[in-house]
Amino acid sequence: MQRATARRASAPLGAASRVTIKPPAVQQDWKALGTYGTLGMEIALSVCVGLFGGQWLDKKLNTGGVLTWVGFAYGLAAAGRAIYRAVRKSNRDAEEAERRDQEARQKYDDDAPNG
Repeated sequence: MQRATARRASAPLGAASRVTIKPPAVQQDWKALGTYGTLGMEIALSVCVGLFGGQWLDKKLNTGGVLTWVGFAYGLAAAGRAIYRAVRKSNRDAEEAERRDQEARQKYDDDAPNG
């Protein structure tokens, strides 16, 4: 135990307090892939459900295609909302990563010996 302490005490200035910047964990990459990878499916399903729901209502209510267009428009609006949410989440994630990187750089600069 004393030898390890002696070695640590004789280390050059700043060596014990160095901050290593690690890349993000692989698990976070897979999580992001799942989050943004489903966006295309969400867009396609929103438009299809709106379109086919409108067609089904047109057949049931005999409205001559009006509800098909209304359903399609609602599907497009839902797809646009999904894209908007994904862009906002992406921006928040990027800002958070930038903040963490800046804090790590600041900590590294603060711990560096003045030479």
